[in-house]
Amino acid sequence: MHVLLETERLRLRAFTGADLDNLRELHGDSEVMRFLDGGPPTPDALVTHYSHPGHFGYWAAEERATAAFLGWFEFRPVRDGRTDEVELGYRLRRSAWGRGYATEGSLALLHKGFTELGVVRVTATTMAVHTGSRRVLEKCGLRYVRTFHEEWPDPLPGAEHGDVEYALTAEERSRSG
Repeated sequence: MHVLLETERLRLRAFTGADLDNLRELHGDSEVMRFLDGGPPTPDALVTHYSHPGHFGYWAAEERATAAFLGWFEFRPVRDGRTDEVELGYRLRRSAWGRGYATEGSLALLHKGFTELGVVRVTATTMAVHTGSRRVLEKCGLRYVRTFHEEWPDPLPGAEHGDVEYALTAEERSRSG
């Protein structure tokens, strides 16, 4: 098992074929997907692209104590071939919501990125109305950058308020301690 990192309560590891059913269940939960695409299940072809070795990509999140699948974290380059700017993201099962896992995993990835991987800037986006995700990003030190609007064929409820971008640079992080 290729482990990217461990925190007090989480283990982020490479995906394996054994994760497919968990990913299908996660992506099939309409509440999990409410701010993403309305809830249709992700096809297997899309699910299988999550297996990326190395320090960047998508990582299965599991509880350290029980090895229970919690969801995934994303820490991947914004532009191909460049690892100085990465996107942070996460998707967790409802049973993991409100327990601090998104913040804990995100903080660990930010630390690893800025101290070990040469990351200069981390960005994250979410729907403007997704207050839970915005709160996690703010707890992790990311700052609001902008609100933007995209055209969607089937806009989700709240899409009229747009999406928001948050970011944190290595310099900003070092100044804040």
